[in-house]
Amino acid sequence: MIQPRSPQPEQDSSPQPPLKKDVELILVKEQNGVQYTSTSLLESGGGGGVGPFLPGETPLPERETWAKKIDFLLSVIGFSVDLANVWRFPYLCYKNGGGAFLIPYILFLIIAGMPLFYMELALGQYNREGAATVWKICPLFKGVGYAVILIALYVGFYYNVIIAWSLYYLFSSFTFGELPWTKCGNPWNSPNCTDPKNASAFIPGTSYAKYKITPAAEFYERQVLQLNKSRGIQDVGMPRWELTLCLLVVVIVLFFSLWKGVKTSGKVVWITATLPYLVISVLLVRGLTLPGAYDGIRAYLNIDLRRLKEATVWIDAATQIFYSLGAGFGVLIAFASYNEFNNNCYRDALMTSTINCVTSFISGFAIFSILGYMAHEYKVDIKDVATEGPGLVFILYPEAISTLKGSTFWAIVFFIMLLTLGIDSSMGGMEAVITGLADDFQIIKRRRKLFTFCVSFGTFLLALFCITNGGIYVLTLLDTFAAGTSILFAVLMEAIGVSWFYGVDRFSEDIQQMMGFKPGLYWRLCWKFVSPAFLLFVVIVSVTTFKPLTYDEYVFPPWANTVGWGIASSSMILVPACILYKLLKARGTFKQRLAYCITPENEHHLVAEGNVRQFKLKHWLSI
Repeated sequence: MIQPRSPQPEQDSSPQPPLKKDVELILVKEQNGVQYTSTSLLESGGGGGVGPFLPGETPLPERETWAKKIDFLLSVIGFSVDLANVWRFPYLCYKNGGGAFLIPYILFLIIAGMPLFYMELALGQYNREGAATVWKICPLFKGVGYAVILIALYVGFYYNVIIAWSLYYLFSSFTFGELPWTKCGNPWNSPNCTDPKNASAFIPGTSYAKYKITPAAEFYERQVLQLNKSRGIQDVGMPRWELTLCLLVVVIVLFFSLWKGVKTSGKVVWITATLPYLVISVLLVRGLTLPGAYDGIRAYLNIDLRRLKEATVWIDAATQIFYSLGAGFGVLIAFASYNEFNNNCYRDALMTSTINCVTSFISGFAIFSILGYMAHEYKVDIKDVATEGPGLVFILYPEAISTLKGSTFWAIVFFIMLLTLGIDSSMGGMEAVITGLADDFQIIKRRRKLFTFCVSFGTFLLALFCITNGGIYVLTLLDTFAAGTSILFAVLMEAIGVSWFYGVDRFSEDIQQMMGFKPGLYWRLCWKFVSPAFLLFVVIVSVTTFKPLTYDEYVFPPWANTVGWGIASSSMILVPACILYKLLKARGTFKQRLAYCITPENEHHLVAEGNVRQFKLKHWLSI
């Protein structure tokens, strides 16, 4: 415990009360520097603190906690297990050597994925703050918090649209006859529409997944997206009313899931986080009974160790493990901030990150059993039907389902799974925004419901650009730039800020206060050296491997790439901008300003005494 400094002797020898700042320090240290400080003793200040109230204002409530531990675990699992687990990992595994891909994937999970996951949970739980105010441990890096909040907001603009597509497909599946994407002859079909069983209509040597004239492909592009009515990103048109209604339903569900905080969202995830596992199991069992299923699974798991010599395999594994776990979006910090102080977040990190990766692996069986069936039915190779992204879940999989008995039931089940996978991931992103800003600004915390409505409505309005005739071009641009290099850069800065400026040894002591044991040497080495090196590698790869934006055969104009980099830069620029602001705002010489900016806020009195930990070599060498 930090003891109060003795007041300077004065003429009056009567005992002096402890200085206001000293009393604050004792309370902060005793109660971990966050939540339970006395509002009557703290000075009025910036965001995140609990200051005196203006006349007529209601006091801030104590920070709520999860009603049950399982609510937190399901929320974390629901956020990290998203659509990419279904539409990206299985294809990456297949194209990068099958089972051999698991070697770099598991390696990066152990040396980088889990350590980052553990770090964010511990950081949020100890400080009990959102992504911005958690940087009271090193004010110089507060811009990292604002960057990830902005990135999470960007993602909400387009991710909800993908959920709206799933809802549109779900509504379209409620039919007593054939599913609408089964045959040609519908108002939206082109004269070139071709029955997929008519193999002679397709060019030999061309991947079946690339054909855009099948009934399922035309339903997606000409009915759902109505892409044929747009000439490119410069001609997006007006929002489509059917998708607008679907998007509105999605946003309303998100609002009522989040408006009362984790007390409500913790109940919603009981459905949204568990239902996908039930559906995947049912689809897997059904898929295994189909002809050709085992050929698909054999292709999925085919071990080709020679592929490990290729750099692209390792790059794909590194990027997939990072995006799959969802570190860096501020969500894990926000969720963990509502935990009890002594919760075992170490066990939580190991369990939830493992569940995420196992889910990705198992979903591959459900996907490739169906792809094997398609290849068997159309008499083509697995490589001709294997694909990733929206083309897999909105074209190929629905097409395969339409050929099954009881296709209506299977379609409904599948799109309910997509809805639940998307909803809880979107909930996590919005919670990161709400918690991050509410902890930073007291007025938002007192009016959480109103702010939740504003965030929900704002994402709805901006998402309208993505449900126009050319909306897929806007969505592709946002998906590429909003959370690409920018999120990698933000997490790199986060890892440096925690491990180097705050200090791995001090961070380990924080964890020991919470759980009674100190992280082992392995974790400390990963946090200090391996994770930052891993992130730096992924950042460099993302920049050096960038290619001008395309969507199928459409090539985006140069100005679209410029706009995209502008979006990416808008979040990254917050990091240096905040560093400059903090340095200019602080008082004293440059050395004193720097000292205040890299010292935890509850230790600023040590700076005044000239005792700056970061100015000593021991701080930088400690592990």
